[in-house]
Amino acid sequence: MAYRATERTRTAAEQRRQRYLDSATGLVARHGFVGAKVKAIAEECDTSVGSVYSYFDGRADLLAEVFRSAANHELQTVGRAVEQAGPSAPAKIEALVATFASRALAGRQLAWSLLFEPVDPSVEAERLKFRGSYVEMGEAVLREGIASGEIPAQHPGITAAALVGAIAESLVGRLTPTAAGVDPDLSDDAIVTEIQNFCRRAIGAQHP
Repeated sequence: MAYRATERTRTAAEQRRQRYLDSATGLVARHGFVGAKVKAIAEECDTSVGSVYSYFDGRADLLAEVFRSAANHELQTVGRAVEQAGPSAPAKIEALVATFASRALAGRQLAWSLLFEPVDPSVEAERLKFRGSYVEMGEAVLREGIASGEIPAQHPGITAAALVGAIAESLVGRLTPTAAGVDPDLSDDAIVTEIQNFCRRAIGAQHP
């Protein structure tokens, strides 16, 4: 008789798979992608390496899914903050910066891993997709601001891409494990404020 998965066995399998993903995500948050070894995941979940591999097409596939899940959570959080910032385009850009940068600085290892850590090409491909999603978010806000006259005419796609690049570059010194290139006396809040000020000037918005 052919084996047929029941609802109970499917649910158990989904729960087991999610447990492996949660373990991998925790390891990335603590040690980076380099530290998310399948052996470590198996030991943490009290199972075998073979069991972990049976749910994924290799370690690269597992880590790509970890990246998608973590990055999507951050993207949705930033998106909600932008929506709640009100109709003002400059206020929405400031909310984007504040939420993205503050969360990155609060969870530095995970942020470093998601933004900068050298990774497998499959994970890098996911990184580029999510970077593009932030550019699209910024572009939509800029189009609104241009249409309303809040900010001067400009190419919203180019400006949004430049802003996303500037935000990331402004954080790399504080997020890097060596913490190089950033004034140690500069607080995280001050860094966020400086990035917000830069972005406001960059889009040509009047200072409030």
